[in-house]
Amino acid sequence: MFYVYVVFYKSLPSSLSLSLYWITHIISGSDMSTSDDKPEIVERGTKDEKHEEDDKEEGKGGFIEKVKDFIHDIGEKIEEAIGFGKPTADVTAIHVPLINLHKADIVVDVLVKNPNPVPIPLIDINYLVESDGRKLVSGLIPDAGTIKAHGEETVKIPLTLIYDDIKQTYADINPGSIIPYRVKVDLIVDVPILGRLTIPLEKTGEIPIPYKPDIDLEKITFETFSFEETVANLHLKLENKNDFDLGLNSLDYEVWLGDVSIGGAELTKSAKVEKSGITYIDIPITFKPKDFGSALWDMIRGRGTGYSMKGNIDVDSPFGNMKLPISKEGGTTRLKKKKEDRDYDDDDEDDED
Repeated sequence: MFYVYVVFYKSLPSSLSLSLYWITHIISGSDMSTSDDKPEIVERGTKDEKHEEDDKEEGKGGFIEKVKDFIHDIGEKIEEAIGFGKPTADVTAIHVPLINLHKADIVVDVLVKNPNPVPIPLIDINYLVESDGRKLVSGLIPDAGTIKAHGEETVKIPLTLIYDDIKQTYADINPGSIIPYRVKVDLIVDVPILGRLTIPLEKTGEIPIPYKPDIDLEKITFETFSFEETVANLHLKLENKNDFDLGLNSLDYEVWLGDVSIGGAELTKSAKVEKSGITYIDIPITFKPKDFGSALWDMIRGRGTGYSMKGNIDVDSPFGNMKLPISKEGGTTRLKKKKEDRDYDDDDEDDED
């Protein structure tokens, strides 16, 4: 003999009626039909069997109440899940931590906000950098992290532009120029219930293709002269061939007269070098003339002597700090008196000789 328990809970969400039906069905081992809030027991057995089941009624009722509470909690969780929202994202900044003649490192800051009660993973980040519709670089960053529940996080996307690759691909992009760019980013996130979502982002800006400055040692003026130690000034002409201004911070250099190094140094020097402009810089130097042989005597006699110069300049630009090389091979310079005009034309004197 057996009993049929017919149970119906009006207080539960309608979406859980089916689940409750099957759980109650398993407990009672029979079919169900609609009744009031309290379970209705229909007797179909003998009195002895009914008496035995009455002893167990209280225990079974407590168990069913626990099942009811459990399913109610599940219903609340499902309702919360149905209310999950789509994360939002925005490009907040673009940084250029490194730029030189060979490459530019770019970091894109993306602020991602998660409105959901659980953390969400960033599955992939796809990025593309283009200029006037032409691809400069693209890539994929997998497993980019997790955004905490009801939180936000700035995700940093590192990119690198290799200038040689760009110039080989697009011959019309010239060194020293400024080109427009567009960064496109697709964030792929995984949200419970909603599944995988793609959040597209874009940001535009400008990036330079740097060109190294030209440098000339126009003349050397002596402050004090002796064969043991001479103090002189190197008068340098620095030409900026870029389409943007440079702010000189410092330079390091080494100078050779003929085949002999007269030394070098690293100096802090401030000067503005305007775009496509020329700036003159004076650099003090100390050396021993007795080590130079014929190169020095050629200078003393008014003849030009060959020189070479290599080094680097540290400059600020509208796009960030740069360290650019400077070099001059096979140049010619002359000895000048201390107070002579800087605009002395070496080429004219070469012609007169």
